[in-house]
Amino acid sequence: MRRHFFNHIAQTSPSPPALEIVSGNGSFLYDSNGKEYIDCISGIAVSSLGHQNERIRNAVIQQIEKHSHVMVFGEYIQNPQVELARKLTSLLPEQLSSVYFTNSGAEAIEGSMKLAKRYMGRTKFVACKNAYHGSTQGALSLMGNETYKQSFRPLLPDVSFIRYNKIEDLNIIDELTAAVFIEPVQSETGYIPGEATYFHELHEQCKKTGALLVFDEAQSGFGRTGRMFGFEHFGLTPDVLVLAKALGGGYPLGAFIASKELTSVLSHDPPLGHLTTFGGHPMSCAASLAFIEQLLQPGFIELITQKEHLFKTLLSESLYSENITGLGLMLGLHLHDQSKCQKVIGIAEQNGLLADWFLFAPDAIRLAPPLNISEELIKRSCSIINSAIHKAK
Repeated sequence: MRRHFFNHIAQTSPSPPALEIVSGNGSFLYDSNGKEYIDCISGIAVSSLGHQNERIRNAVIQQIEKHSHVMVFGEYIQNPQVELARKLTSLLPEQLSSVYFTNSGAEAIEGSMKLAKRYMGRTKFVACKNAYHGSTQGALSLMGNETYKQSFRPLLPDVSFIRYNKIEDLNIIDELTAAVFIEPVQSETGYIPGEATYFHELHEQCKKTGALLVFDEAQSGFGRTGRMFGFEHFGLTPDVLVLAKALGGGYPLGAFIASKELTSVLSHDPPLGHLTTFGGHPMSCAASLAFIEQLLQPGFIELITQKEHLFKTLLSESLYSENITGLGLMLGLHLHDQSKCQKVIGIAEQNGLLADWFLFAPDAIRLAPPLNISEELIKRSCSIINSAIHKAK
């Protein structure tokens, strides 16, 4: 199987880990040799209830017995889409009332960019340096790191970049700006949380200039930060909310959500202003609804902050507290040494734990375990990581 993987699967890096995962259960994954791994990545914050979740599995089976794809998104009434949109908007501020489903976060970003240009009649976008919003052409244009862009130019013009958490940069947002794209927790720099003062100033600058404020919560949404949505930490509401990853309960699903006034512009001049064939697939929507229902069980999300504190307390045995960043169960362990980081990840894997690094912080370890990881497994995970850090010295 390994030989066929390298011969027939298009590779995205020179040396992928190439673990052959054959099954999963709860917070564990199992390879072809039967080895057990604690999954502290969750497919990059996707499998937020772990693997083989009974509620999600049953919801998908029930939908399979009804129908699969029937028509491009937005043309036929499909109950899983409608019920999921109702559930999502019931959890959000009133102005976020209209949902456009996509297949992924990158597609949701692309749709949001088109929405902003069409509604605002402006072409300028502002994003953050070292931001990651996806790898399609439009989303790549918003990426604030030249290394991953230079081979694919020309990209979209009229994109400006600001530094994350730096108030002095916000005057770049002006009356020509259609939208500002930002993450409540900047993911690929090592899970760096946004500062409340910065986000309030950003919000004011957008209101002052008329620019739309777009929150990319592909990773920070659905309890990952200890709140249902990351923007709740700041007490403000974005004009557009982008969701993906965990949204599908392990199945491919993304969405951008705005007011009905905003999303309606995609339906005329021209009609079909944005289209997707498989966006909001019935199976993914059924899985998503089951995922959200379990997430909303009393006390579930409140436990995530406690789990964050347990991780940070136990990992402080090997790292100074300032080297552990993030909110909830999106944590960055900053080793400040890329070679050591890779060694730690490798040793941890050998000892039965899967961790990862960050695109723009290769000297930091990414932890994004299932939200329902047990206290016992957190202790076991931290023991493996601490041991790996000491062995990699």
